[in-house]
Amino acid sequence: MEGVQLNLISKDKLDKMPSMEKLRMILENVKEGIIVVLESGLTPEEEAKLIELTMLEIDHDKFIGIEVETYPQKEKSFFSKLFGKKGGRLTVIGPANRLKTLQKQDDLITALVQFG
Repeated sequence: MEGVQLNLISKDKLDKMPSMEKLRMILENVKEGIIVVLESGLTPEEEAKLIELTMLEIDHDKFIGIEVETYPQKEKSFFSKLFGKKGGRLTVIGPANRLKTLQKQDDLITALVQFG
């Protein structure tokens, strides 16, 4: 059966992982052509580090990069206000040659997933 694999990763699993382990897992999955959906999203710092790691791994023949879309956090908690931390509610990450964002709103991400 031909298709696109989606890995839906729970907040519980993500919360147990150190940041670098989480980013490596995401990047390894995406390099294999897998679309990754994170229930709790990434912090802006994690997202920036993921892009930085991706830039180091680009190979124009095999891996051209990633596409990342995140729903923004609606309400800031006391902790986030105090420390300025803001994370996403849901993040979709995939290979740039397979995942194309068509539209992004506060509560909707419309994407096209290409086969092959």
